[in-house]
Amino acid sequence: DGLKQCLAEFRQQLAWVERLDVTLGPVADPVSQSASTSAAVDPENDFQREMSFYRQAQAAVLEALPRLHKLQVPTRRPDDYFAEMAKSDQQMQKIRQKLKSKQEAMERSEKAKQLRAMRKYGKKVQVEILQRRQKEKKNMLNAVKKYQKGLSDKLDFLDEEQTSSQGNKKGNASQRTKKGPNAKRRYKNQKFGFGGKKKGSKWNTKESFNDVSSFQSKVAHNKGPGKGGRGGKGGKKALNKRPGKRARQKMKNRAR
Repeated sequence: DGLKQCLAEFRQQLAWVERLDVTLGPVADPVSQSASTSAAVDPENDFQREMSFYRQAQAAVLEALPRLHKLQVPTRRPDDYFAEMAKSDQQMQKIRQKLKSKQEAMERSEKAKQLRAMRKYGKKVQVEILQRRQKEKKNMLNAVKKYQKGLSDKLDFLDEEQTSSQGNKKGNASQRTKKGPNAKRRYKNQKFGFGGKKKGSKWNTKESFNDVSSFQSKVAHNKGPGKGGRGGKGGKKALNKRPGKRARQKMKNRAR
């Protein structure tokens, strides 16, 4: 009786649009097509409890919206509506900076993982190459020992080395031909030639021995002008030769 008296004292007889109170049960479950009672909801089950609240709020909305539209009360937010944020701009800026630093830390960690994986893979490849080279070297040494001892007459290992070296030379040659000689190399080629056989290049051949078109008898026998001879102008000069060793020795003895 006392509670009812207190309720009658502070109760105000206002219109529903001023109170907006809606007291309803939960809306019918679309799966079971029945409204779940409060006794059916397990309070220890979080999912059932939250779903009961959600369906009860949904039933209140379905009941209140038509009444608001009938009273011409707007229920949608205008486009130019501005609501103040619950948190200040400084707080939101701190949150953004924290999220950004966390994202950067994750990116750095991911890059470090990738670098470690790449180093591990590169080291693995390098070890495989070294092992393959050591294996090839060991096989070649074994083949050489067998050949030296007469246990084998095959020289396949030499062919493999030659083919590999030729392949490398061909690759280098192709690169050189594509690139072409530089200016210094072209000048030397123009001045000194392109190499080739030099030893024995001045030897006579059968054709050069039989070719006597350039032979001049006067020049060969000192009969030309200025070459000396009995009737020539340079006879005295031709006869004025250095005495031999024995004559020079006699001359020295006479002088003593």
